[in-house]
Amino acid sequence: GTFPMGIDFKRFHEAVNTTEVTKERLELHQSFGESKIVLSIDRLDYSKGILNRLEGFELLLEQHTALRERVTLVVIVVPSRIGVGHYEMMKKQIEELIGRINGRFGTLAWTPIRYQYKALPFQSLVALYATSDVALLTPLRDGMNLIAKEYIAVRHDGSGVLILSEMAGAAKELGEAIIINPNNREEIASALAEALTMPLEEQARRNSIMQNRLNRYNIVTWANDFLENLSSAGRSRSVISAKLMTPLTRDKLLQHYCSANRRLLLLDYDGTLVGFGRRPRDAKPSDNLIRLLRSLADNPKNETVLISGRKKGDLEEWFGTMNLSLIGEHGAWIKRGAAPWNVIKPMASDWKSNIQPILERYADRLPGAFIEEKDFSLAWHYRPADPEQGVQSAHELLDDLMAFTANIDVQVLQGNKVIEVRNAGVNKGAASKLWMADNNYDFILAIGDDWTDEDLFNALPVESFSIRVGLTRTHAQYQLRGQQDVIQLLHRLAELDNNAAESD
Repeated sequence: GTFPMGIDFKRFHEAVNTTEVTKERLELHQSFGESKIVLSIDRLDYSKGILNRLEGFELLLEQHTALRERVTLVVIVVPSRIGVGHYEMMKKQIEELIGRINGRFGTLAWTPIRYQYKALPFQSLVALYATSDVALLTPLRDGMNLIAKEYIAVRHDGSGVLILSEMAGAAKELGEAIIINPNNREEIASALAEALTMPLEEQARRNSIMQNRLNRYNIVTWANDFLENLSSAGRSRSVISAKLMTPLTRDKLLQHYCSANRRLLLLDYDGTLVGFGRRPRDAKPSDNLIRLLRSLADNPKNETVLISGRKKGDLEEWFGTMNLSLIGEHGAWIKRGAAPWNVIKPMASDWKSNIQPILERYADRLPGAFIEEKDFSLAWHYRPADPEQGVQSAHELLDDLMAFTANIDVQVLQGNKVIEVRNAGVNKGAASKLWMADNNYDFILAIGDDWTDEDLFNALPVESFSIRVGLTRTHAQYQLRGQQDVIQLLHRLAELDNNAAESD
């Protein structure tokens, strides 16, 4: 789960009206006069981007001469790792840059940057939050950055503008702030100019949204949410562990297999028989897998069916010469033994021209993502993309697709690093019923690793054996940890067939 840490919103929000804070706010107003205040506060650390924001402020004064003597940057650097040589050097660089900017732009009546190297007590911190017109936070990398949340919590009258680095975790929650790239000083200067001229109505609109969000998800809610999910994970783990295939349940399956005369084996491909490749064509079957499947398929007692989301062309190329039945595109295409390919039902594909531009737009925005077009479905793959960006883009794409396809007879499915849009009513469970309708199997085994395989597990008769690959919630009877466990189990089945043939 994702648990963005909250703050004690009530404590900061109510501290503004205390006697100590009110006194310090009055002193600050008297000290700064009519000058607008931009606040920069961070501990001394390379990750905080303090030099970057100073350079951005310098560029602001270069480009916007009208702002000179009308804005002051307050820089509070909290001591950190005192005595460490590199940190002392960084402190010296910060102070030299501040001195240069003040010497370049300062006047007898105005100092552009006021600097303090010390930690502040709580009331002084709240007073600064409440007095500053802008908070400038530009970490180069930050897990959360609670200062951003504290600043918003203090703004009683709704005024104030938060400028926040996109590299801070808080940027995911505080999207109404001005989000910037901390490595781009032109962007920092532009954000400062925007913040200093933003109408009060717009400031209040943005801050109201962020305050409501922070008030709802405060530090207490965060702690409770974390502990509740931790407890839930423990319960889920107990359920999953109870389904994990043991030597005893494995022996039970093998005994049923040996005693059966008509067996149906329903096997998923990607993630079950082979590992995932960066692109679909990378996950070709090995020679060992081909020999294993051929051994199972050639046994006259077995009806072996490969069920996959892949194109029928891929399945035909790799397995078309074997004594297998094939199901492609999650059940849209079916090939029973040597018979030709047939569609499971009449299906339309004209909807693809409306969906494809949406997928293309998201693929263009995410380097590494690509679209796979099949006969009756479209798949948006993001396995080669940056993992964090891929997950975020996938969530956004799902939302867009759900809204867009509400009145179209298609369904949207999320698989392992893929989002697929296909015709409604097509799934592995419906396709497998064509075999189970014969109703003369005394052993049925289904193995799959994806949510698309849950339709298959639900369609099986009660006496069947169903196995989900991977430890997650499932309707399958049993679970195996990984793809190699599946291969070992299938090899054991093939060995039992060979032993039985030799004994005959």
